[in-house]
Amino acid sequence: MHLEKLQAFVLSNSDYGDRDRIVTLFTLEHGRLKGFARGARNSRKRFGPALETMARIDVQLKQKDGLSSLQSADVITLYPGIRGVLGAIAHGLYACELVECLTPEGQPLPRLYRLLAAYLEHLDSGCIDTADRRMFEINTLNILGYRPSLDGCSRCGADFGAQGALLQQGGELVCRFCAATGHRIPPPALRGLSSCLATGRFGQVPFDGEALHAVGLLLDESLATHSSRKFKSIEFLQQTCGTGES
Repeated sequence: MHLEKLQAFVLSNSDYGDRDRIVTLFTLEHGRLKGFARGARNSRKRFGPALETMARIDVQLKQKDGLSSLQSADVITLYPGIRGVLGAIAHGLYACELVECLTPEGQPLPRLYRLLAAYLEHLDSGCIDTADRRMFEINTLNILGYRPSLDGCSRCGADFGAQGALLQQGGELVCRFCAATGHRIPPPALRGLSSCLATGRFGQVPFDGEALHAVGLLLDESLATHSSRKFKSIEFLQQTCGTGES
C-alpha cells in the first residue's frame, strides 16, 4: 500500500465520530473512491476546506479496497462563483450526486471527470440553465453506456421521423408501430439531445418549452432506472429553481 497523489472532486462527505470524516471522491485516475480522513474535523493544516462537497482538489491517499486512507489534500478550486448563488449550489450538488449514484467504484472514467469539470466551471461563471443540466445528464448517460436510442426505435430500428418517439418505462424510446401509448418525445427534443452529444461546450444547445419538458421526462426516467438510489438533491433543486424548464 503506497501513497498516491490524485486529482479529485469531492462528491460528498459525512462526519464520523468527533474528529474524523468519510469522503466520497471522484478521481481522474481511479474513478469513484471512498476515503477516511482521520482528524479532518480538527486539522486545518492537513485538510482545511479541501473536503467540502464540490471542491476540486489534489489529494494524497493510500488506496485500499472499501475505504482508502486520506493523508492530506490541497484545494485547486472551491468554485466561489457557485457557492455564492443558491441556484448554482443546487445544480452543482445535483451533478455531484448524479456522478456518485451512477458510477461504479474504482473504475477510471476520464471523460466523465472532464465533463463534471466543464459543468462546474460553467456554473461557476454564472450560467445557470436547465438546458445545461440536461446536457450534463445525457452526456453522463452516454459515457456510462446508458444513453437511450435517439435515432430510431429500440425494438425495430425504424427511424422516428416526423412523429417523434414514444417514451416507455425505463427510458426506452420506441416508434408508434411498436407501442400504442407513452409520452410523446417530439423530433426537436431528440435533435436537441443529439446536438448535446455532438458539442463539448455548455450553453450551445437551446430548447423551446415543449422540447425541454419532453427531454426532462425522458432523462428523469432514464436516470431513475440506472441510479442506485433516489437523488436526495433533486428536492433542493426543485425548491430552489422550480421546474427550470424555460
